[in-house]
Amino acid sequence: MNRIYYIILIAFMVVSCNKSDDNDNENCKFLLDVQVNRTVSLNLNPNLEIPGNSLYIPNIGNAGVIVINSGFEFLAWDAADPNHVQNGCRLVSDSGFEATCNCEDKNKYSLITGQPLGNSALQCGLRNYRVERIENTLVISN
Repeated sequence: MNRIYYIILIAFMVVSCNKSDDNDNENCKFLLDVQVNRTVSLNLNPNLEIPGNSLYIPNIGNAGVIVINSGFEFLAWDAADPNHVQNGCRLVSDSGFEATCNCEDKNKYSLITGQPLGNSALQCGLRNYRVERIENTLVISN
């Protein structure tokens, strides 16, 4: 009888560990998988220490990276809109914790969760990058 419980437990674990993220979604194929490794000095960017403030870093990721202070941690998101073909548009941080695509579709995203806001037809969330704080330096990588 214990053997049956172990088999059921293992089967449950295998099913529940099934990875399901935006990369598995057929519609989420517009971003390239590019290597990101950049440091940001908080001494040179003191406004980033204020919760809700963000910094756009060009020339990394697909369309640059937006770093935001959530009030609890620093978060970094690719500035490319993952819901359409990349054509020179990018996300622009609004005041607060949201960003809007500067293409004509004006897709809006949360800079806390990375999820689309307002338009339920959008299926892809923003690409997140790891942020590690080492003293007064942020290391952004994937």
